[in-house]
Amino acid sequence: MIIDFNEIKEIRLPGMNNGTGEMTAKMFMDEHGKIIPCHIHVGGSIGLHKHETSDDINYIISGTGKAVCDGKEEILTPGICHICRKGSEHSIINTGNADLSMLTIVVER
Repeated sequence: MIIDFNEIKEIRLPGMNNGTGEMTAKMFMDEHGKIIPCHIHVGGSIGLHKHETSDDINYIISGTGKAVCDGKEEILTPGICHICRKGSEHSIINTGNADLSMLTIVVER
């Protein structure tokens, strides 16, 4: 299977999960999960939310940020992979002066 993200339209997501600012993303979704290359723009965040049915894997490509997962703060820099397991809750905040770019993989379980 090949997914050509060059053929997928980028969408704007203001206030994702009641977060701040805006993010942009290209989304592939099926019954097994999601693959989402995305950018949280400067000043933006993904609000606190719980993963009831899935693991959320976020690989940082560029930028700086922090995740808060089950109350624990984790610093995000390029090459870091933040994982929010099924049943946990997290938020992701762009703390830098450039986009926080990441590849998010959501695995339904």
